[in-house]
This record gives sequence, structure tokens and C-alpha cells, in this order.
Amino acid sequence: MLDDTKPDANNNRLHRRVLSARRLTLLGSVAMIGAALAVASPLGHGRFFEQAFAATPTSQTQGPAGFADLVSKVKPAVISVRVKLDEGSDTNGPSVENLPPGMKGTPFEKFFRQFGFDGTPGGKLQRHEIITGVGSGFFISADGYAVTNNHVVDHAKSVQVTTDDGTIYTAKVIGTDPKTDLALIKVDGKSDFTYVNLESQVPRVGDWVVAVGNPYGLGGTVTAGIISAEGRDIGSGPYDNYIQIDAPINKGNSGGPTFDTNGNVIGVNTAIYSPSGGSVGIGFDVPAPTVKMIIAQLKEHGTVTRGWLGVQVQPVTTGIAESLGLKQAQGALVDEAQPDTPAAQAGLKAGDVITAVNGNPIKDSRTLAREISGMAPGSSAKLDILRKGNAQTITVTLAKMPNDTQKVARADESEQGSKGIPHLGLSVAPAGDVGGAGDKGVVVTAVEPDGPAAEHGLQSGDVILAVGGKSVASAADLRNALSEAKSDGKHDVLMQVKTSDNTHFVAMPIG
Repeated sequence: MLDDTKPDANNNRLHRRVLSARRLTLLGSVAMIGAALAVASPLGHGRFFEQAFAATPTSQTQGPAGFADLVSKVKPAVISVRVKLDEGSDTNGPSVENLPPGMKGTPFEKFFRQFGFDGTPGGKLQRHEIITGVGSGFFISADGYAVTNNHVVDHAKSVQVTTDDGTIYTAKVIGTDPKTDLALIKVDGKSDFTYVNLESQVPRVGDWVVAVGNPYGLGGTVTAGIISAEGRDIGSGPYDNYIQIDAPINKGNSGGPTFDTNGNVIGVNTAIYSPSGGSVGIGFDVPAPTVKMIIAQLKEHGTVTRGWLGVQVQPVTTGIAESLGLKQAQGALVDEAQPDTPAAQAGLKAGDVITAVNGNPIKDSRTLAREISGMAPGSSAKLDILRKGNAQTITVTLAKMPNDTQKVARADESEQGSKGIPHLGLSVAPAGDVGGAGDKGVVVTAVEPDGPAAEHGLQSGDVILAVGGKSVASAADLRNALSEAKSDGKHDVLMQVKTSDNTHFVAMPIG
């Protein structure tokens, strides 16, 4: 998230997530084209270029003439959000009452009394500190509903907003969604706030945008740029789908809006890529369609409920696609359909590849996560799957995501190798012969450090359940499955492997 301005020395208590990276060095040059042509060209040629440029005056007026009209329209809807945290009134800690007997009467007792550990019942601190943080936000309705970031108001004891004309209001938090880092707040006492609308469409790469916010607590500040990319995954969670912009956004811009040239909000400023916390022209916004969906639920329920399928999945890598006979490395490969979940009830099985949800193509496991989470619990979803090379469609009724479930889909992004090696470099034994391994599959008892099995993450104690879609119960079964896959002309074979934590698939090269 943006590293919001926090005047207090203990500002790190507020949730910050600035994307750190190595410093970028941008090299460029500016050519004075007109002067260069005039100097380097003969007189006649110079006149020719003067006439050519004069004949095409519109070539110098591409793009908007300015943003003043747009800014005057939308800036009154943008607010500064100031929060206070009382960090200490509820904090347990040591006191003179629970000091070891040998420390009483010593300078340590004086130290504890001096710094507020005065023996409050329960060992709580007598003193407390107020931590202040500043972010941004914007009104979405005339009656005072406003959008900001979750990390701006998270754990806030009080929230104040300052409008563009300097008026200060008290606000209350209606609801938050940490998974998308969005929050809805409400200012009471007035019904004619200037507000802005959320755009329904995702903007195009290259479109002009204007970001308005409260960087460094300075008050409303405006910057302009373009859409650099869309659909960005920055690793902050399973629902990453950010818009990337190059309009400078800095500390304190968190929760502020980014507008298109029509004055509609296309995204909420949430994160930056920066080596120092300042803008280097790479910012990330939560798209407006996502904001609309989340804010509607927060306004109605105060929380967000998401559809839940109940599967562990991984992306289809090149090696996995080869082993399954797929033309493209796309889709979400089911590692396991968890018991008593919608996935299990609908008949999803390990090894199925989910290629579409309600007709929408599934590129990878994160796409599946976003599609499923965007649907309401209790709704039906049609899943297009590939099972052992055959296309099928199954219907599943989604459940409500359990509160302790952090992800709809678990993505294992490590790319598998593709070089063929004659042997796997491992030893196995029937699972039934190894205590605690269960009664299915074969247990890996040894792995050669430089062999393909080790390179692909197999370790002693792992249980190989199936090879090429066929269950294995002995070393002979394993060899036969490998031989059959090789005779079929496959360069990789898909192994279903159970570890101490989960079950997953490995595409193993077989030469």
C-alpha cells in the first residue's frame, strides 16, 4: 500500500505496504528537433521544414489541452482522511507489581515506575500514545458515504475527514475488506456533499488519467498521466487485478481516486512500486468495477461475503500441459477437491483442469479465484473442465467462504523443468509398508541430490499417489506407468504427490 504520512514517530503501527525494489535508473535524451534541423540543413531545406511544420499545426496539439475544468469539477469530492489510534490503553505489559522479588527495591523498579509501568491491575500501562495517520478518500454519494483504503482506517479509534474547503467532519467506519484493501466510511450531518461516480468499464491502456489526493498531508494535490497496464498481479493477495498508472502518487495518496477525462473514477490508489517510498511513476489502483462490487456489500452488510468452491489448484505449466496433451498452458489444475465442499459434491476430481467459469476463460489459478469470489454464495456456476483429455461441463452450487479461508485457490507458481533425463533418481516403497504413510501410493524413501526428482521438489517421505492418471501401489506400478507414458511419446508425466501439508501435481520429465 502507499506509505501514508504519519507525523508520529511510531507511524509504523499503521498498516503500510510499499512495494520495495531496486532503484530504477531512467536514461533519456531530449532532442531540440527544430533547432537541429535549422542548423544542420541548408537554407532551402530549413524553409521546407518550417513550411511542413506550419502546415500541420494539429500535430502539436494532440491530447487534452489541460485538466483545469476536470479538476474543478471533481476536486471538491476528494477528502483528506485522518485517523487516530490509541496505542496503549489496552496493551498488557510488565509492571512493578509483577517484577521478580529480586528486582524490587532496585533501580529496575525505579525505571519501570518512571516509564509508566506503575502496577495497574493486570499489568497494563498507565500511559498511552496517540498515533496519527493521514490518507485520502472520496465521496460517492451526496449523503456522505466515502471510499478509502482499509489500511488507512484499520483499527482506527476515530476518523476525521477534511473536505476541499477546509471543513472538518467526524466519520465512522461502515465496513472494511482487507482482501481488496477497501473501506467504506460515512460522514453524517449533511446531505449535499459533492460526489463522483465510479466508472463501469475498465479503461484502455494509454488513456489519460488524473489522480487527486492528499500526499504528505499537504491538502488536495493533482497529478496526471496515462494507464500503463491492466490486470497487474503484485503478489498482495489472491484477488490481485490492479490497474497500473504512471501519474505520480505519493505518501498519503492511499484511498484517493484516479479519474478518466470524463470525471469518472477508474480506480482507487492503493500501492506503489518504489525504492524509497516516493513515486517513480509506477502506481497501482483497484479497478472501479471491483470497488463497486465491494462497496455495495459493505454498505448493505458491513462485510464482504464471497463464493467458495473448496479446491486446491495450481497453474498449468508448460510441462503439465505437455503431460496432459493440452495445446496451451492455461487453466487451473485441481490438486484436491476438499471433502464436504461444493467442489467435492459436484464431482470435481484431482487432475481435472478448469478451463472456464460460466463461459469466461480461466487463464490460471488466480483468474479462477477472482471469478469464484465475485459470485454470491448459493449461486450456481458452470465449470468447463478437461478430465483425462475429455471436455465436460459440470454445475456447482457455491458456498460461503469460511472466515478462516484466506484463498480460494492456492497458486504454486514455480515453473517445472523440461529437460528429459533417463531416470528419476529416487527410491520408493509401498505406503502400507511405511508407518504413518497411509495405505495408498508409494513412499519416496531416498532422492538423489542431482536427479530430476530432487530438481522438481520431491523429498523423502512424499507419497506418490498416481502417475499419468493411474494409481500406483508399488515400484513396479511406478515403472510401468513411466514406461507407458514414454511409449506414448510423452516428454513429461504428471505425478500426483501427497506431502505433509497437501496434495499437488508435479510434471516430471521422462526423456
